[in-house]
Amino acid sequence: MPIAIRRRFSGLTAQVITALIAGAALGVLWPDLAVSMQVVSDTFIKLIKMVIPPIAFITIFIGIAGVSDLKKVGRVGGYALLYFEIVSTLALIIGMVVVNVIRPGDGFDRSRVGAPAVDLSKYTSTPAGKYMSEILTNIVPDNAVAAFAKGDLLQIVFFAVVFGCAAVLVGKRAQPFVVVAQAANDVLFQLVAMIMRLAPLGAFGAMAFTVGRYGIGSILALGYLLLGVYITCALFVVVVLGAIARAYGFSLFRFIRYVGEEVLIVFATCSSESVLPRLMTKLNRLGCSKPSVGLVLPTGYSFNADGNAIYYSMGALFIAQAYGIDMGFGQQLSLLLLLLVTSKGSGSVAGSGFVVLAATLSATHILPVEGLLLIVGIDRLMSEARTVTNIIGNSLATVVVAKMSGEFDPAAAEIAYAEAFGPGVPFHLSRSRRHAATGAQPSARLAVEGEPAALSTERA
Repeated sequence: MPIAIRRRFSGLTAQVITALIAGAALGVLWPDLAVSMQVVSDTFIKLIKMVIPPIAFITIFIGIAGVSDLKKVGRVGGYALLYFEIVSTLALIIGMVVVNVIRPGDGFDRSRVGAPAVDLSKYTSTPAGKYMSEILTNIVPDNAVAAFAKGDLLQIVFFAVVFGCAAVLVGKRAQPFVVVAQAANDVLFQLVAMIMRLAPLGAFGAMAFTVGRYGIGSILALGYLLLGVYITCALFVVVVLGAIARAYGFSLFRFIRYVGEEVLIVFATCSSESVLPRLMTKLNRLGCSKPSVGLVLPTGYSFNADGNAIYYSMGALFIAQAYGIDMGFGQQLSLLLLLLVTSKGSGSVAGSGFVVLAATLSATHILPVEGLLLIVGIDRLMSEARTVTNIIGNSLATVVVAKMSGEFDPAAAEIAYAEAFGPGVPFHLSRSRRHAATGAQPSARLAVEGEPAALSTERA
């Protein structure tokens, strides 16, 4: 076995896989005990969320403060929003197409799924018609301290961007503050490294709770929908994201291998936030500049939740089918336009998609909100597919936007792949074909033809 692969599977990845298997076994054999393990996974996620607000702020601030031209920041942000809107729309459309083809709700016997005690009022308190205006209004925090106290990532990103722009305008007088921020950033990432040693425990607790709490019955009753969501997410990743990656000159599957540990942790914990600090470090090492990583990745958590978008469209139409409501093309188009609004601002923690779906159902005036009771039992089980799709999509978006805006260092990407997989595994497909034909080993430091000139090694 190659050294790089042996190193990968003898560390955190192997520990997380072992923890997942052990958690599933506990859930099957002793479900009552397994349910109590939720406190373990919740504690791990809280530890990660504890450091995300300061890391997000400081990383974005440092990235912007190191840029002398504010137009560069605007260019990255503009490309990111354009990319998010196009790709998330594709995710919604694909979800609708698949659910119309397989029709998992046709003839569904609603009595097969028990009616768990769920307080639906908390999901319908905010009319979805006001959803987008509230998101836009709430981007600006009442005060900066409150944004950090609530852990509102979107508000923190906004404040960090404004603060960083102000530092650029101040000039050299802001440099001492930047130096302090860089030191604080180093300390925070060391803290993250300490917390990530507990990732196997978090994975164990999450898997044990899921299997122990929901069991096999609800899974079998709703298995067609569950399988449909997983297959659709897989198709979206392979076909849509794979085509995007290839269009920008690199292999999606190699890229997923590069962020494989983070994907596995997200699968286990159902929380994209659990790997945000690690992903920011990895993507910067891959060649994405600090401003692009700091702007695109945290913003994508709210505006580019591709997995959630698939879930929303499939969940809404499944409920329509289960209740025998025949939605015509015009009604489904209206639902698509509504989801384009309500899907924005969805969080990255397991369960947030359920809230958005409820708001969407209440806004249609056609679909019964009570239909949520049909899928509440497997909502957690669908979270794995959603969050994994989200994290792959946002990681890919960061690289693509960095390339689009000229904020990508191709030489650094080759070095990162050489360190992760060993020599002979290039980042760029053009080099793969060229070296396969010649039999030569690629040099990690050579830039790729047609790419922007390499940025500084700091990729600031």
